[in-house]
Amino acid sequence: MMSRITVTFVVMFVLNLTAIANEQTWRTGDALIGEPKYGADFKHYDHVNSDAPKGGQLNSAVPGGFDSFNPFVTRGRSAAGLTYFGGVLYDGLFTQSLDQASASYGLVAESYRYADDYSWAEYRINPKAHWHDGKPITAEDVVWSFENLRKVDPRWGSYYKNLTKTQMLNEQVVRFEFDIKGNRELPHILGDLPILPKHWWEGTDDKGNKRDISQPTTEPPLGSGPYRIAEFELGKSITWERVEDYWGIDHPTRVGRFNYDRLKYTYFLDPTALWEAFKKGGIEDIRMENSSRRWATEYVFPSFERGDVVKKVFPETGPQVFQAFYFNTRLEKFADVRVREALGLMLDFEAMNKNLFFGLYTRTDSTFEGGELESNNLPSGRELEILEEYRDQLPDTVFTTPFELTKLGSNSSLRKAQRKAIKLFKAAGYTFKSGKMIEPGGDQFTIEFLGRNQTDERITNPYIENLRKIGVAGTLRIVDTAQYQNRVSEFDYEIVSVPTIQSISPGNEQREYWSSKAADTTGSRNFAGIKNPVIDDLVDRIISAPDREELVQLTHALDRLIKWNFYTVPMWHNPERWVAHWRHFNIPEPQPGYIGIDPWSAWFSEEQN
Repeated sequence: MMSRITVTFVVMFVLNLTAIANEQTWRTGDALIGEPKYGADFKHYDHVNSDAPKGGQLNSAVPGGFDSFNPFVTRGRSAAGLTYFGGVLYDGLFTQSLDQASASYGLVAESYRYADDYSWAEYRINPKAHWHDGKPITAEDVVWSFENLRKVDPRWGSYYKNLTKTQMLNEQVVRFEFDIKGNRELPHILGDLPILPKHWWEGTDDKGNKRDISQPTTEPPLGSGPYRIAEFELGKSITWERVEDYWGIDHPTRVGRFNYDRLKYTYFLDPTALWEAFKKGGIEDIRMENSSRRWATEYVFPSFERGDVVKKVFPETGPQVFQAFYFNTRLEKFADVRVREALGLMLDFEAMNKNLFFGLYTRTDSTFEGGELESNNLPSGRELEILEEYRDQLPDTVFTTPFELTKLGSNSSLRKAQRKAIKLFKAAGYTFKSGKMIEPGGDQFTIEFLGRNQTDERITNPYIENLRKIGVAGTLRIVDTAQYQNRVSEFDYEIVSVPTIQSISPGNEQREYWSSKAADTTGSRNFAGIKNPVIDDLVDRIISAPDREELVQLTHALDRLIKWNFYTVPMWHNPERWVAHWRHFNIPEPQPGYIGIDPWSAWFSEEQN
């Protein structure tokens, strides 16, 4: 019989072995909230038709133009099919789930594991993964991708700020080490980065010129995803072809998806011409409609009335798009919070929704719109404790007054808002004289809005008209797509309207939206130029939150401070996805409510053509 000491020692030894085993458990999927919906025997997403036929061509009409096939640098306009996360050309280590928040599943990496204290993570490459030229994807490609993309794109540098070491353990395993512990999101989000072929980017083109990942390129790059570039006319059109020997064709996140043989994107400078192209057919097959006026009144053309074009509505239960006018607080004219609050009072959403949007939109009042992360009412409980730590740096209203956007919609409410706005301007040192808001230097207060199409005119001009009522002279400057992108990237604007969408598990990406460093980083998403030490601290705490409850309360505090500093004028959102498509395309239903619709799950039917 063993003594109690011996038994205790054995138990402790077994527990230690169990802890080591748990630390080194390889995971084929992971979720930051709860458990992954699908296990290791995952066959395909629930919403797809696993027997969907392959074939046909998907035609898409897109605005603007393009001049580059490198989406990872801030210069140039990337072609359709290439996105920040690789699009259809590059596969990533993991791929984000389509029907569950903050979940992802192995792709180029078949699995990953991490330390109990989240101080390191390892990804194991799927031995089936290969580039379109047949060469295997290796851990060396992963290391090269991380090291180089962090150099050429400041967004990745911010996102993976705490990544200190990337090491190839062998051909199939790469290890990442971090300078902090306890960040449970960091091992998970490493899977987001697309993996690029080192041997191709370090090679030369057909003219003998050495390729450069830091520069735009018009040479079709080598990829690993379901499609590759077949042909293109720079700035006008691009056609992709399905890769017949795509390594991931039977991967569970790919089964029943990417069903078209070819993808053709045709560019239009005029949004009216783009709409006419859809009505005509053969140029755009599936349209994600974003115009309430068009959705409500303009689907009356012959092909729709014959039933050749159908409309469908898909509910979207995940985070909502945050569309807002951003004040560029890098400029002195928007440095005073009272001025920003005054300007925000004059957006009459209620009248615009009635007269322009057919009552189809909902006012947005939080950058974390939709779900438990949005702050409401007065702070209480743990959120109040967090805010109390910064009380001497915060306005009293954060603690005493629930944040509410002004509701207008009538002449009397508009006049009341005018009086309050003028009072705020006067408190900030301005003078209201002869119907003009006069700056301390004697000039009238002016604002230039930056836009890029007719939609910007439709939503901005009513706001400009209301600003005139408080003596502010507003103008809208419409520029072409290339100039618009460059000016936004360089923060060369006074006010700009930009859509963003937040994760329901916020983490490292919050630096890019709100941090003082991002305010001065070209290409970041800190459009308002926020430099606030309390917000900086909250962002760091969110990134290192030890559990979900603390994360939620910290995000409430962050959201509340963004609101009360009036960095933006929130606009509106649509809690539904509006889709119109030609009848020879099939979209399986129901679609995943978390994202609204997975367009890659559709397929072409020749018999319905």
